[in-house]
Amino acid sequence: MAYPRGYEWLAGKTPLPRLISEALALHGTFEAPGPADNPVILAWAREVGKDVAAVYGHDSVPWCGLFVAVCCKRAGKPVISGPLWAANWAKFGQPSLVPSLGDVLVFRRDGGGHVGFYIAEDATAYHVLGGNQGDKVCITRILKSRLVTARRPIWEVGQPTSVRPYRVAIAGALSVNEA
Repeated sequence: MAYPRGYEWLAGKTPLPRLISEALALHGTFEAPGPADNPVILAWAREVGKDVAAVYGHDSVPWCGLFVAVCCKRAGKPVISGPLWAANWAKFGQPSLVPSLGDVLVFRRDGGGHVGFYIAEDATAYHVLGGNQGDKVCITRILKSRLVTARRPIWEVGQPTSVRPYRVAIAGALSVNEA
């Protein structure tokens, strides 16, 4: 697996939570420019389920929740009801008092919400692996003050030892709007 530049250290954090492995496999997926649609993103909606596919028709519609949903489905984790709405992910799993690798992070933003996976953090921001971040799947920095909740998957067998907070150097601009 190729790791995003600056996050190669993830290779040594084994076992990675399966949610993160599934999400990293989709890193670099882009929304189609203009009125076109990326068929890969549209296929995610069908993969998640008929109810999602029935309401998700274009990749110009915010797809951060769809990205988290397809990762959950592939990782064998439950997909919440209404997964396209970022704020609904506040019902996922169980509360996480200390955000850690693989946790689902729900953020507020002007005009709505945003959801993605915790990868790491620096002094002021979480490093979030998510979809619809600059119209692609990538890792971006989001201010900690925007966090609504962190949610941890329920582990049936045992939580991977890599599930813990990671501090990294500040790198890259802050995201201001993920829509």
